Amino acid sequence: MYIGRFVVVGPGIGAYRVSSRSFPNRRVIDRGDTLTVGPTPDAPETENPYVSYNCARRVRTPTDEPLAVLGNGSHVDPIAEKLEFGYPARDALATPLLALDFEKDDYDTPRVAGVVGAETATIGTVRRDALLVESVDAPTLVATYERDAPGAYDLAAADAGAAASEVLEADFEHPVCAAGATVDGDGVSLAFDNGE
Repeated sequence: MYIGRFVVVGPGIGAYRVSSRSFPNRRVIDRGDTLTVGPTPDAPETENPYVSYNCARRVRTPTDEPLAVLGNGSHVDPIAEKLEFGYPARDALATPLLALDFEKDDYDTPRVAGVVGAETATIGTVRRDALLVESVDAPTLVATYERDAPGAYDLAAADAGAAASEVLEADFEHPVCAAGATVDGDGVSLAFDNGE
């Protein structure tokens, strides 16, 4: 089954995977507090605005709570910024998703995102017909295609690297690369797996 790009979040852990039929020549790059999806050196040039974006970010709220944001596009940055301003996770997800809306490509691709705290998790998507944002207490997946509403997902990983590898190896078509995040009292750990 091809479900496209997807996010899985639960309290303390999250992951994001790029699955792509059109632009498989991509990888995750570590930029410190941010993981970025971008083209590999041998990728053909494209003007598609949805190929490169920040897919995971470390955040500290005004009360010094560590959070991780994961998602499939340019909405990741404004979600992170709203959390840094003190917005609740639900509002920090809903506001940029509603403002940016689904991607204006040939498939009306939904935007998906999640916020992970040490004890909390919130997941969201905006698609042509709906804006869905939910607090979740167990690992939950939302994807751009087929599984485009939040639903339970069996994520066994215990650390960020294992989360990235687990979703990259999940039995969905056209895997490209993945990111993982864990959050605890010490902060946020980010990791990635480019399948190399």
